[in-house]
Amino acid sequence: MTPRAYAVAGPAYLAALLAVDTRVGYGGQLALGAFTWIVLLAALRPLVPLARAQALGVVCFATVGEVIGSLVWGVYHYRLHNLPLFIPPGHGVVYLSGLALTRIVRPGRLVAVAAAGSVGWGIAGLTVLPRLDVAGAIGVPILCFFLWRSRARATYAAVFLVVAALELYGTSIGTWQWARTVPGLGIADGNPPSGVASGYVWFDVMALLVAPALVAAAQWRPPLRGRTVET
Repeated sequence: MTPRAYAVAGPAYLAALLAVDTRVGYGGQLALGAFTWIVLLAALRPLVPLARAQALGVVCFATVGEVIGSLVWGVYHYRLHNLPLFIPPGHGVVYLSGLALTRIVRPGRLVAVAAAGSVGWGIAGLTVLPRLDVAGAIGVPILCFFLWRSRARATYAAVFLVVAALELYGTSIGTWQWARTVPGLGIADGNPPSGVASGYVWFDVMALLVAPALVAAAQWRPPLRGRTVET
């Protein structure tokens, strides 16, 4: 599948997945989870080892973030108040969709659109949106910092665009909802918050950092001990 095709197919699959989820119970979510893992693993097969490690790293770090943010902290909750099993592999599909987007859109354009979109969304959440979004506005500068300074800025920008679209879609159909205030802090939060993609940036940052070490560990082989031959 070409990058252009995957940049469309990945988000389209995720949108369909979220729509189907609104119609099923726990058993259906198990089936959706299994199928999404198949989709992710199939998408990973043609990639180089480093890209595979990055995507799987995103899955790991994002899953930890999901458990803390949703099940422990309660900043948001899913429709059935659980962590649907399609969410972990879904994070991998999100990352690969963003990666594909970087192959077909110029990096400068991606960064400019993401920066303008996040800043505009953050300002709207403080002024004109029906629900005050202070927490989201706090996350926007974090995202913009990485868009400005990081060498992976195009990837972060592309992932922001995919995440923003899915967040707006997922909350609109009720797949998940964000708390009106951040539990324990009382800070007003949007649904979705404008700075939600800053969390994805941290997942991506950590995955990009550890991926080279994971690839090196997987490829490492112990040195063979040669035997000396006496003559």
